[in-house]
Amino acid sequence: MELNAITTLVTTLGVFLICFMKGAFGGGFAIVGIPILSLVMDPVTAGGLLAPLFIAMDIAGLRYWKPSTWSKPDLRLLVPGLVAGIGVGYLLFRFLDHRAISIVMAAVTLAFVGLWLLRGGEVTVRPRSSPKAVAAGFTSGITTMVAHSGGPPLAMYLLPLGLSKYVYAGTTSMFFIVGNLVKAVPWLALARPTGPVWMLMGISLLAVPTGVWLGWRLHDRLDQQQLYRACYGLLVLTAAKLMWDGVAGYAS
Repeated sequence: MELNAITTLVTTLGVFLICFMKGAFGGGFAIVGIPILSLVMDPVTAGGLLAPLFIAMDIAGLRYWKPSTWSKPDLRLLVPGLVAGIGVGYLLFRFLDHRAISIVMAAVTLAFVGLWLLRGGEVTVRPRSSPKAVAAGFTSGITTMVAHSGGPPLAMYLLPLGLSKYVYAGTTSMFFIVGNLVKAVPWLALARPTGPVWMLMGISLLAVPTGVWLGWRLHDRLDQQQLYRACYGLLVLTAAKLMWDGVAGYAS
């Protein structure tokens, strides 16, 4: 990959957008910024570049999403599945049909949002479920390892719990702190970043604190209902991106 002004600008913009999502929603929507990075690099290079930056974003986010915002009972159920899913995702990375995974994940996500719309856009609070939590963590682990798209499975579990907006974002943040730490080394091994990519990582670090802070400011201004609507809207955008990736991959 050639390091030039356009590559640097586009990459920094993509990283800033991901940081903004981290600050506003606790993480899980990294795939929203990946289309920007794909303009100047291939997906595997983008994944290797983002892996260490996710950890920097998580460290910045801890300033806002402190332990008091974590739903520890849910994390105890979610995290083991997450770690196992990342392991499976790494082992199958070279053999999985990424296009099929993207299409299936998009269809499930759109169905989930469709059910929410049929209920009039209201959140139906449901009790905590251990099997659903384990399944959500495991699925998120696979999709975050394969395509940096671990947000939808987690959101489909957490949103119906009716958590406060701070606990929802804090729990999401902590979940992906664990995930990003676990998947950093496997992604670096797969991508094998070159010197220019490492330089681009260092430059992109400058966007991290400002992006996370601005996202947190937005989160602070949204009320509970607005935040949940924004999350469902982002799920639609994420599903659309996944569907496009899958269908375009088969068409090419």
